[in-house]
Amino acid sequence: MANRGPSYGLSREVQQKIDRQYDPELEQILVRWILAQCGGDVTQPAPGRDGFQQWLKDGTVLCRLINSLHPRGQAPVAKIQASSMAFKQMEQISQFLQAAERYGIAATDIFQTVDLWEGE
Repeated sequence: MANRGPSYGLSREVQQKIDRQYDPELEQILVRWILAQCGGDVTQPAPGRDGFQQWLKDGTVLCRLINSLHPRGQAPVAKIQASSMAFKQMEQISQFLQAAERYGIAATDIFQTVDLWEGE
C-alpha cells in the first residue's frame, strides 16, 4: 500500500468499507488458480491483502496470467520483465489491462492501473 497518513471523514469511511469487503478465502482461491494457471512461472504471495497487492503490483504475475490464457505463440504480452521502477511496473499493469479487454473483459469491470499500484 502507498505510504499515506491516516484517512479522515469520507475517505476513511470508504476505506473501511473496502476493508470490510476483502475476503481472505477468495484471496486464497484466486492465488491457487493463478498458481495453477501459470505453473512454475510465479511464486506464492505473502498472505493477506498487502501481500496479495504486492504480488500483483509489478504486473509480471498478471501478464503471465493473461499470456497463459492464450495458445502458445499467441501471447498478448510479448515482453514480461520484473522491474523496481514505478513507470515500468505501471506499464506492465496497463499491458495486462489492455490484453484483458481484448480477451473479452468488459471495460466497466476493469480497474485502473494506479488503483492496483497504489493498493486502492
